[in-house]
Amino acid sequence: MNRNFVLITSFTIIGALFGLFGCDNDRNSDLICKNNPELCADLHKDSWCRFEKGDLIRHRYLLKQTTTPSGKELYQQLIHLENYSKCIELAAGVQHKLNTERTRDRERAFAVSTQTLAELQAFTQDNNDLYLAYYRWIRFNDQAGLNIVEQAYQQGQLQDQEIMSQLAAHYVRYAPNDAKALYLSLLATSQASLINPDWFLALASIYKQQQDAEKEYLLTRAYLMMTESHVDEPQLLAMINGNKALAQSLDIQAAELIAAVLSGQFANSTSEMRLK
Repeated sequence: MNRNFVLITSFTIIGALFGLFGCDNDRNSDLICKNNPELCADLHKDSWCRFEKGDLIRHRYLLKQTTTPSGKELYQQLIHLENYSKCIELAAGVQHKLNTERTRDRERAFAVSTQTLAELQAFTQDNNDLYLAYYRWIRFNDQAGLNIVEQAYQQGQLQDQEIMSQLAAHYVRYAPNDAKALYLSLLATSQASLINPDWFLALASIYKQQQDAEKEYLLTRAYLMMTESHVDEPQLLAMINGNKALAQSLDIQAAELIAAVLSGQFANSTSEMRLK
């Protein structure tokens, strides 16, 4: 495989560095293609998949200036290639009756994108960087990749929110105490905008396994408050044997929990102590 081909058509870094959105993104992508045609030659020409295509173009341009891409950058490129390939695959299924060249162009772009993705997967398959190991685990159920992720966790080196969340979900069934520790760490360290309400529900399921009905109720209530979901009150009360006085106290604790998490004050708070 030609390494330069992979470098030009596959690598990426965080597109947010451009800080451009909407139509500005399109204009920025057009300018990049005009000045760096090799970055866009394998992509389709029309406006379908413009967000996925724009991300890929901007990331290629940024990576063109990077001599030694990190594992995280390679992982991000794999994800962007996947997103583009999935989108253009759907677009290739739309048949143009009057302009059949558009259909053929999308089909060509889809074929090239799948080839490029496969080449980058092969290029990184022996790289034991955490992000690339994580990719192999979540995409191919690669046990060696999972082992690398677990080792990083056990050594206290796991800080990426996405990886922590996936590992916690994996541990819910197999190692509930580790799952609990990961979810609590996520609640303590994540920005408010990145809090996933499903973490509350996952924690509730752990406490259900451990037959701690009060914490199961508390976290289920927190999830319902966060998502503004429909509440089946009789079913919720049944968790704590219909004890309405206890429910009132736990509802207050759930509100306090959400406030602590969203304000960034969950770490070492009373709410965190209750759940440890």
